[in-house]
Amino acid sequence: MKKTFIALAAIVTLASCCCNKKSDYSALKLDPANFEKVIDGKQVQLFTIENDNMAVQFTNYGARMTSLIVPDRNGEYKDVIWGFDSIDGYLNSQDHFAGPVVGRFANRIAEGKFSIDGVEYNVVTNEGPNQLHGGPKGYYACVWDGKTGINEKGEPVMEFHILSPDGDQGFPGNLEAWVTYTLTKDNALVINYKAVTDKATPVNLTFHPYLNLHGTTEKSSNSHKLMIPADGFTPCGPGLIPTGEIQSVEGTVNDFRQPTEIGSRAKEEGYDLNFVLGTQGKQCCKSECGKYALAAVMAEPETGIKLEVFTDKPGIQFYSGPAMNGKDVGKRGQIFHRFSGVALETQDFPDAPNHANFPNTILRPGETYTHNAVFKFSVCDKCKGDKNCGEKHECKDGKKCGEKHDCGEKHGDCCKDGKKACDDKPCDKCEK
Repeated sequence: MKKTFIALAAIVTLASCCCNKKSDYSALKLDPANFEKVIDGKQVQLFTIENDNMAVQFTNYGARMTSLIVPDRNGEYKDVIWGFDSIDGYLNSQDHFAGPVVGRFANRIAEGKFSIDGVEYNVVTNEGPNQLHGGPKGYYACVWDGKTGINEKGEPVMEFHILSPDGDQGFPGNLEAWVTYTLTKDNALVINYKAVTDKATPVNLTFHPYLNLHGTTEKSSNSHKLMIPADGFTPCGPGLIPTGEIQSVEGTVNDFRQPTEIGSRAKEEGYDLNFVLGTQGKQCCKSECGKYALAAVMAEPETGIKLEVFTDKPGIQFYSGPAMNGKDVGKRGQIFHRFSGVALETQDFPDAPNHANFPNTILRPGETYTHNAVFKFSVCDKCKGDKNCGEKHECKDGKKCGEKHDCGEKHGDCCKDGKKACDDKPCDKCEK
């Protein structure tokens, strides 16, 4: 099968922390020696790409991100992705989905079966009667070919490639897939996915990180504020299998159209749900304007770290960590407590091959699978009244954000001390 380089892009952008001197992040980086191992006859290792402002580490076991190091509001670096400090940690963990690319079909396939052109296929199940994230030997559990390089713009690149044979976990067709991560000079992490096949087969690839914007799993991610501009979701029956309906979020605990503290909703059961994205709140990344719609915004008030997710896929899975049981011990000895990480997975709908009304997920010979998603990191500045951070800002004259002074000036950039952001001018005086 002829290899064609990846044409789609998923972007993670980190805005630098204004007016703060960056601290050294070397202490947060993992030791490559702890990832040297041969699995299934292939060498596993740790890779690092970095620039002056951030560092990202990977292992080719599962095309997996192991570290994502970004600055907080005060310029202190935090590793905001769940994981382990050695390859043995990943191999021995109870949770297999910390940071990998999952597939051949991400999420669930009911009863491990589907039909294409009248032919029924049975795939290997690994969650009761259903298949989850491609089966017990999905792509998250495979050793990919991996290499680092420099692109024509002088940017560091991490490239992964895998060839999944016909019959792999029960799926039809030889599938070839590529994932590329590029760290740009303006602090954007570009994630590229592409796949081709020689036989009709379901495909749904996604990046599966557990994110904690505290930078430690010892603090609950339930404190994060989340906004998902989705009017609908796909309700589930037993085994978290979609019923096939698309239900409105209006009047339900699934309405995240306004920034909401995660822990204030569904406190006991948590979330593991696919949201149906539309055009509401459509925005774009500056470098790829017009290609992506806003899918989620998540921020932690304590650290000021904010994440915006954009995608061209129809769904996003929000998982708040209800199955995390405190038995896995990760990087720096941190325990993975219940609700200590959030997954935001841009995707096609779960069990789509078994629902004709869901967007098509069958890839055929001659076609190319692509998936665009953007994970954009920035810092909530206390002086900018960013409501996603949950901060309250009032001016001296008692007006609040969004209101206006008598002179007509808006209060959105006012701080509690009555000063405007950046220029330190009084909020309650008119400028001629």
